[in-house]
Formats: sequence, C-alpha cells, structure tokens
Amino acid sequence: MTSLVLSDIYIYPVKSLAGIRVNSWPVVETGFKYDRKWMLVDTERQFLSQRRLPRMALIKTALTESQLILSAPGMGNLSLSLEPKTGDIINSTIWHDQLDTIAVSAEADDWFSRFLNVECRLVYQPDATIRSVNPVFAKPEDQTALSDGFPFLLISESSLVTLNQAMQLNLAMTRFRPNLVVSGCESYAEDLWREITIGAIGFRLPKPCSRCSVPTIDPETAETGKEPLTTLNRLRKWQNKVYFGQNAIHNECGVLSVGDSVYINLTGTQQPPL
Repeated sequence: MTSLVLSDIYIYPVKSLAGIRVNSWPVVETGFKYDRKWMLVDTERQFLSQRRLPRMALIKTALTESQLILSAPGMGNLSLSLEPKTGDIINSTIWHDQLDTIAVSAEADDWFSRFLNVECRLVYQPDATIRSVNPVFAKPEDQTALSDGFPFLLISESSLVTLNQAMQLNLAMTRFRPNLVVSGCESYAEDLWREITIGAIGFRLPKPCSRCSVPTIDPETAETGKEPLTTLNRLRKWQNKVYFGQNAIHNECGVLSVGDSVYINLTGTQQPPL
C-alpha cells in the first residue's frame, strides 16, 4: 500500500493575497501561525478578496522573524510588524461574521489603495478576538482566523492531476489555495476522509470546499479565464455549487512538516455525493 505523505504546506498571511510555501510551520489555535491574520476591508468595512479585485493576486507576501513584507509590481516593499499592538478598532465584516480588528497603519492603507486603485484599509485580527468555526460543522472550541470559514483546506495531488487531465491543462496547485497538500492517494480520496492524523496532529474533515471564481484567476498575471470552473461544473457539481478539496479542523496544536505521514482514521460516504 502506498504511504500517504504531507507533500506541501502553504500559508496566506493576508487574506486573498499570494501565499507562501514552507517546509515546516507551527499550528496554533486558529490554524497555521500567521495564516490569514490580516485582510483588506473597503470603506464599508467589508472584506476584500480576489473575487472582487483579481489584482490582489499580484501582491506577494513574505515573512521574516519579526516582519511581514509585501511586494507588488511597480511598488516599493512594505514592511510591517508581525505583532501589531495599537491602531483604530474596526468592526470588520467577513461573510456572516463581524469581529473587531485593528487598523495596521495609514502607510499600509495608502500602499494598498494605490496599487489596487480602490480605497481600502489593512486590518489585523488580534489574539483577543476569537472567531469560532460554524457550529454546524465544528466543536464550540474550534477557531479560525480570517479564512472563509475553516482553519485548513486540504487537497490531494492526484485530484489536481485528474482535474488537469480532464481540462487538458496544467493549472498549478496555487490556483486552489490549499494549506495542506497530500500525496500517495487516489484522486478525490479526500472526499471520503472524515478523521485523519498528519504527523502528531489530528484533523476532522467536516465539509467539502465549494469553489468560487478565484481559481479562474492566474496568480502570475491576475487574468481571469473559464477554467477550472467550466470542468468542475461538468464533473464536480452538487446542489448548484462546485467542489474541490476538503475543509479541515485541527484537534490540537503543534508543528507540521513536509514529509509527515498521513493516516486515515475514519472514512464516510463521499462528500459531495457525486
């Protein structure tokens, strides 16, 4: 039997900006440390994403021991503290949730507003602001940061291979913005997983990930195409939504590393039931 392995780890410090591929990373209460702890909001304090502003894909992120560094074409780098302490409290909206966030700085607001050609502010979720995962799918103590709703997204390499074959394309995994990539399983095997262990950390996979327009955006150019949504509509559609990957919730904190073994502890009926 082929062994299952964690083959890639990605974190996304600022919601909907480019992510960072790492070899090893701490898992804290909200998911990966610094994963989606920042986001952009508009003048109505609503979160911004590539769905509305595809150009956000062009903004790169990097982390040092003490700083978050942003870069974008034609812009000088913007360096920010990893632990913002002061700033206006902004009650920000992300989907159906409202939560108190901290305005990072006027300099950051100006930098993003100039590049995106829209007035916006960069905000940070302080540790004191707890955002719970939807109780329909989670335990009362489960938390996430500024993700769409779950602390982790998991996809298997073979699922992307199969999807690319169906499209006759070679889209990169980065289009789909996973945190955890697993190798060594059959395509769409993750649709059956309910409880797994990666390294020393247990995960629950309560819900498949419905996909929006973001995977149609080329992360290198910010240009939008028709795939993969056209093919997902044909092959992976259920109740008027298309699905690719599984949302995941962790049971404990620790550290994950590329190469960690993946164990399937509990399976169930296929989700979505295609």
